[in-house]
Amino acid sequence: MTTQVSAGRRARAGVRLPARTLGLGLATTYLSLVVLLPLAAVAAKGSAGGLSGLWDAVRAPESAAALRLTVGAAVVVTLVDAVMGTAVAWLLVRDRFPGKRLVDTLIDLPFALPTIVAGLVLLTLYGPGSPVGVDLAYRRAGVVAALLFVTLPFVVRTVQPVLMELDADVEDAAASLGASRWVTFRRVILPALQPAIVAGAALSFARALSEFGATVLISGNLPFKTEVASVFVYGRIESDDIGTAAAVSTVLLALALLVLVALGLVQRWTARRG
Repeated sequence: MTTQVSAGRRARAGVRLPARTLGLGLATTYLSLVVLLPLAAVAAKGSAGGLSGLWDAVRAPESAAALRLTVGAAVVVTLVDAVMGTAVAWLLVRDRFPGKRLVDTLIDLPFALPTIVAGLVLLTLYGPGSPVGVDLAYRRAGVVAALLFVTLPFVVRTVQPVLMELDADVEDAAASLGASRWVTFRRVILPALQPAIVAGAALSFARALSEFGATVLISGNLPFKTEVASVFVYGRIESDDIGTAAAVSTVLLALALLVLVALGLVQRWTARRG
């Protein structure tokens, strides 16, 4: 009887092994075709002239200005998202107010809305003849506003489930020991939220680096003023300067990859501490 059971287990394991191998092969092939090979092609094109050629293309005045604006705006947007995204998540989880479900649904609108439509909406609202009297068109503030719109959901949606799972008894215990609300938040709640905030902020930064549709209209694409890197890349392609476009794209890719790797390291460190 024992021999028959062992034989059956070996037979089932033999069936699972080919299936697992096949699944891994299909996933690897799919990711290679859709993600790895295109990225490798861009990186190869950008570095076709060697590292010196890549560096020369990136440090050219217009390229450098577009990259500085993009990275600077992404940093500002990430900091704002970390604070306001956490505040919005707190509001949705801890408070009750009329229209809460509607607000919760609207948070995901930037994910569903085509970004070029978002750019048109922002230009209509904050452009010349603005109905609210705020004209951000063709200004760096308009670029930041567009990036804030498309990155809004990241921190909210990463912090929200963590807040929902927090044990209220811990907060009650802190309050019973005389801790104020601010002390309870800073010493009890915030440490638990930090990994989620960091994850959402990293995703916001990576998205802001590459955004095109939401910024192309409201920025005006003025070189050295409001031209972001993604729009600069598009302009270089239109001018048949593929090498420069690929070089700047490679820098954006490297920055995004660096942020995601750093996020993974932070998450592992947090898991070990926990």
